Amino acid sequence: MSDQYQPRIVGFLCNWCSYAGADLAGTSRLKVPANLRVVRVPCSGRINPLFIFKALEEGADGVMVSGCHPGDCHYISGNRYAKRKLAVLRRLLDWVGIEPERIHFTWLSASEGARYSVEVTEFVDKVRALGRRNPMARQGVAS
Repeated sequence: MSDQYQPRIVGFLCNWCSYAGADLAGTSRLKVPANLRVVRVPCSGRINPLFIFKALEEGADGVMVSGCHPGDCHYISGNRYAKRKLAVLRRLLDWVGIEPERIHFTWLSASEGARYSVEVTEFVDKVRALGRRNPMARQGVAS
């Protein structure tokens, strides 16, 4: 691994579309940064904003949330709920002094393995540019 800073990213991916897209990227042998640690969830709408705060508190440098495209959610409108929750969360993060850019939301389908690769790569690069640690991370957390 290079001497370049490698941010730690937590990714919450919906089971039906985004996780399948990530799996397609892997089986297609597409280049995806190893910085992302995936948490598979039934639906992006089930992600409690406290999960994101906890990930940041435990030392994640960024959090990616990915769900089905609008109209394709297996739980009718969970992906739209997720987008609204994350919009409010980004404003709250900005208010408490954490860059909202540390949170990334995207819609990916099961057939978009190549797009998954691009989204993860771009987000890792963005978080790398933001810097080593977020101000919310607890001190003493193992790197």
